Amino acid sequence: MIDSINQVESIIRDFWASAPGNSLHLETGEKAWDMPHVAVAQGDDPLFLRNKEMIGPFLWTPEEAYALAFPDSPAPASELRVISYVLPQTPETRADQRRETTVPAERWARSRFHGEAFNCDLRLHLAETLTRAGYPSVAPERLPDFGYQQSERFGLACNWSERHAAFVAGHGTFSLSDAMITRWGKAVRFGSVVSRINLPITERIYGDDHHAWCLWYAKGTCGACAKRCPVNAITTSTGHDKQACFTYIRETTAPYATRTYGTGATPCGLCQVRIPCEAQVPPALLEKT
Repeated sequence: MIDSINQVESIIRDFWASAPGNSLHLETGEKAWDMPHVAVAQGDDPLFLRNKEMIGPFLWTPEEAYALAFPDSPAPASELRVISYVLPQTPETRADQRRETTVPAERWARSRFHGEAFNCDLRLHLAETLTRAGYPSVAPERLPDFGYQQSERFGLACNWSERHAAFVAGHGTFSLSDAMITRWGKAVRFGSVVSRINLPITERIYGDDHHAWCLWYAKGTCGACAKRCPVNAITTSTGHDKQACFTYIRETTAPYATRTYGTGATPCGLCQVRIPCEAQVPPALLEKT
């Protein structure tokens, strides 16, 4: 019987510790990610519907994602849980990335390529392990229909958002750059699984405030992530220009990483380091929530 977050976290951490895919594929043998952390949201949390209304009708709710995987036995949203996990960048990767100003460091590019491949394996491993244990589960990001859509309000968007799932689950809030600020900082990646399981819900201590842990939105100070962007795709007046960011990644950082490190993928992440929220929530904001 699986009825605690600690048990789910153990499944994730055991795989993190033992899977050979959790590697930067360097001679040092170091892992792609630091220790993962887990939070859980209820499938019928009203924020999932609010996110769908804001982003577009193509965004799956947990109930819709689950029904795609189990069309013959759908479940009511109240019986579902969204298990969201955080994979923090390692201190070594963050240190390398802090030194860069226009293109990603090698460790960062490798974490985006090899580390995200491991993340995909981890999503499937968690879903399959829970399903075998009697708790039907799906990793929405791994569904065949997962892909990019065009949001009328926000531009390019996916039909399942790992960041929005993390926000609802209580991991953190959005920043000026649109990246998530978690207790382990902004230099992280996410994964999630929707499961028909009765797990306790993680307290969302910031409530519904999706900018609570960003110094710019909370206090009108900082803006450090904007200064880190080499193409001014982040500004304190308009926030994150997704198209400018997308263009720079596709035309500059991705070709550079492929040519220089042989990694492919779409790395940049300069705005996630050398900032106050790189590896923590700014203490003054955490105290307020």
